[in-house]
Amino acid sequence: MARRTRDWNRGLANDLREPTFRREFINGALEEGVPIQDALRKLVDVVGLKETSKRTKMPSPNILRALNPKHNPTLETLNRILQPFGLKLSVTMVGRKPRRTAA
Repeated sequence: MARRTRDWNRGLANDLREPTFRREFINGALEEGVPIQDALRKLVDVVGLKETSKRTKMPSPNILRALNPKHNPTLETLNRILQPFGLKLSVTMVGRKPRRTAA
């Protein structure tokens, strides 16, 4: 397996500073089956745990617990962590064709 270099992580960190890229990063990760906690961990790493804690008004240990794959955070907690990044989790319709109405 190829090792990720610091340059790769630095490049990802720079890309994650863009709001559109952040949204696509989270959506892409979820579509690929990456656990939400892993994707959020990358976002938190970009800003830093202390800064995320300050922005969310959540203690750092609570953020770390929510991002731990062994825990099952609530939707409220996940959205609270996403909020400083201008994101929130939601549900969308997929693969459904619009219904025709009789004329």
